[in-house]
Amino acid sequence: MKKILIIGKPNVGKSSLFNLLCKKRDAITSDLAGTTRDIKKGLIQIDDKVATIVDTGGIDETNSMFCSVKQNALNSAKTADIILYIVDGRLRAQEDDRDLFYKLQLLDIPMALVINKLDNDKLKENEWDFSSFGVDNMFGVSVVHNKYMIELKKWIYNFLCTDKLSIDETNHFSLGSDGKISSDDGQLKIKVGIIGRVNVGKSSILNALVGSNRSVVSEIAGTTIDPVDESIVYQNSTITFVDTAGIRRRGKIGGIEKYALMRTNYMLDDANVAILVLDSSEEFVDLDEKIAGIASKFELGMIIVFNKWDKTKYDFEKTKNSFRTRFRFLEFAPIMTLSATESRNIEKLKLKILQVFENFTRRISTSQMNNIILEAQRRHALPSDNGKIVKIYYATQFQSAPPKISLISNRPNSIHFTYKRYLINFLREKFDFEGSPIIIKTRNRNKEDDEQQGTSKN
Repeated sequence: MKKILIIGKPNVGKSSLFNLLCKKRDAITSDLAGTTRDIKKGLIQIDDKVATIVDTGGIDETNSMFCSVKQNALNSAKTADIILYIVDGRLRAQEDDRDLFYKLQLLDIPMALVINKLDNDKLKENEWDFSSFGVDNMFGVSVVHNKYMIELKKWIYNFLCTDKLSIDETNHFSLGSDGKISSDDGQLKIKVGIIGRVNVGKSSILNALVGSNRSVVSEIAGTTIDPVDESIVYQNSTITFVDTAGIRRRGKIGGIEKYALMRTNYMLDDANVAILVLDSSEEFVDLDEKIAGIASKFELGMIIVFNKWDKTKYDFEKTKNSFRTRFRFLEFAPIMTLSATESRNIEKLKLKILQVFENFTRRISTSQMNNIILEAQRRHALPSDNGKIVKIYYATQFQSAPPKISLISNRPNSIHFTYKRYLINFLREKFDFEGSPIIIKTRNRNKEDDEQQGTSKN
């Protein structure tokens, strides 16, 4: 599949062009220069042809933080099949744009100069100012108004290969009867969200996991804005990692970070496993709990990572006990120490992801489930409800990813959450559910529909 790269300076409309061609609003756009800082990938389809498209961070020579952004963009250009160099058509042609354009031409890759923001016929006249670039493939467009795009799409189309796969099919995966998510080739598909507050090392962890400088790393808090995703193949599984924007206290969230927080929630809704990254060189704060609560809301598999362990002054057992005391709702999640900058325990983290996903998609047969629930009741009988007997007739796991269990009872509302928690802990003794929440729902046997009367999760 061909790879199309969008490159240019900040605030020229690269992300808007990316969204238009992908027919999605995947990349965050704003009038603030430098909104995009990492590489973002998507798929486009023009008639019967599909291609990968890559949105790069704006190239800004005046900002030290964007040195890595520029290098990532230029490295991506070397692997591209088509380059779309985009400029702001409301401004006069810039010398630094010409220099970079000529430098990219040395790669001997088909290139087009896209002159954006020509929103009306008068502005369209500015297109001729860019003839100084000396390029035949020059297209004046208005991305925000979707105007003058036909010729550009035709030019791109001529370089693409016919592909029988549609965009939906290239992204296809399904939940099999065994509860595992797999692609058509039988390979497991696992989506992992990396979350945490700002500057805890999420981007460094992503880079260490994929073995490249995929995400821009900076000491400046809030460097990552768009969710950054990258996939690796590991032990017959395709693992897609998503590095999300660092979350701040509500009062400090402003501007484009509000959109970044929305995208983080959207990403978590689509993920299977979340890695909660904590800075082990500092004490835990209330915001860490709030972020953990966000992930818990989406009922994901969870792994806790104490990052920057090489810099910590704390004892592991004390730190772990402090976490367990404060984050009781994540008692099922395994804890790992990590040093992303030194790639310490990265391989163990990959293995742990596979294990947690295995537990997250685990399915227990109805006969096994009933035997375990019956054994649990013999060990600790169900309390009565004001003298009235409460019975569990049978239990069944009706869903995996995460495991959800239905208890059929004569008095579903009378099964207290403490007893459900006891049953969940009993199940964990019998089966390996490390890293996965277990959700118990109760309903009345006489109900013909599947209305759930009570829910418990742990």
